[in-house]
Amino acid sequence: MLGEYPIEGRGAAEIAASVERAVGAGELEPGQLLPPMRELAARLRVNPNTVAAAYRTLRERGVIETAGRRGSRVRPKPATTGREKLHVAVPAGVRDLSSGNPDPALLPPLAPALAAAAEEGDREPVLYGAEPMEPELARIARAELDADGVPEGPLTVASGSLDAVERVLAAHLKQGDAVAVEDPGWGRTLDLVPALGLRTVPVAVDDEGPRPEDLRAALASGARALIVTDRAQNPTGASVSAARARALRAVLREHPQTLLIEDDHGHGIVDLPLHPLAGVTQHWAFVRSVAKAYGPDLRLAVLTGDSVTVDRVRGRQRLGPGWVSRLLQRAVVRLWTDGAVDGPAVAAAYRTRRDLLIDALADRGVLAHGRSGMNVWVPVPDETGAVARLLHAGWAVSPGARFRLSAPPAIRITVSTLTPEETGPLAEAVAAAVGPAPVRTYV
Repeated sequence: MLGEYPIEGRGAAEIAASVERAVGAGELEPGQLLPPMRELAARLRVNPNTVAAAYRTLRERGVIETAGRRGSRVRPKPATTGREKLHVAVPAGVRDLSSGNPDPALLPPLAPALAAAAEEGDREPVLYGAEPMEPELARIARAELDADGVPEGPLTVASGSLDAVERVLAAHLKQGDAVAVEDPGWGRTLDLVPALGLRTVPVAVDDEGPRPEDLRAALASGARALIVTDRAQNPTGASVSAARARALRAVLREHPQTLLIEDDHGHGIVDLPLHPLAGVTQHWAFVRSVAKAYGPDLRLAVLTGDSVTVDRVRGRQRLGPGWVSRLLQRAVVRLWTDGAVDGPAVAAAYRTRRDLLIDALADRGVLAHGRSGMNVWVPVPDETGAVARLLHAGWAVSPGARFRLSAPPAIRITVSTLTPEETGPLAEAVAAAVGPAPVRTYV
């Protein structure tokens, strides 16, 4: 049943850790059946309640799933393995449209900003006990947030969007709590939630963002938090419209204790207005990263929220890394003040590439989505087959399984570096790989 791997431990934590190590190392494979609790308890000479507690911990962490009398199995996509393993190996000579990366040609040079920040650091070194946030970064960020209608709140800095989301979740939730997440949604978020011992509750999305009726059902079922991508949603390109924002805020008003987390990682690369949801729940956080517009290696995101949430995030951060490098913060300030990125031009470039592909696919009877950002989402009847056929035709795209919980199959095409000359041949290949699709939504 378990091959050569023996589950070990005397306490629930030790048994759970033994299973999780084996899953992470590949010694227990996805779908593999675990021993019945009484059988394992007898083998380990422990109380069956101890094994039951271990299995419960593993379920809460997203490592295993239980189906009644059919027993417990390693999840097909356990949190310890990560969805990033669901990728396509890109052979030489194949055009890679699977990465989700921005176009390097649209990113600014970093050397001048980093050099200027280093010179400032030489003049005014940042030492222990200094303020964790660069004052000028806070001033500029707050002004932009005010202009976009984000409610007033204290500011702090995290090491990217996902770091901020993790810290906010940890500040309020406990193991076993449920979190409403977009489906399809960002694969790393779908990994992070169960890795923290939390449960995911899928909320279907369309081009205008999360569907209000699905959010209402998720919150009614007990979800204590909601994570929303306001614009440039990965993978679908959804962007929350004004009407959708009103509808979602109305649902959230019915559940004021919900922890709301908004991710605006598309700031600087989209030309659609922001319609924030914050302000109708007691606890909220709004995250704005610089990675997509200025470069993924700039691990910096500005976080605002209610005073309790931000204070908890700051306090926990002080006990860990302490702060995000002020050198990095100063470099970002220099990039902002120097106008290193022409936001409207970048947004227009990505919009042109998306629209060209979506129109070319429509001409061939293939439905695709992509209101904003750098990705196009194409529903397909056979995800694995479509990815394989496109790879054979010379195009690497991302399987939708990286981004789905219960949503139908699809593929994600990153158009950030797609040229007009490539658009037609790619659309032909996609049409041949997936066949004409009926007009329908992807939810």
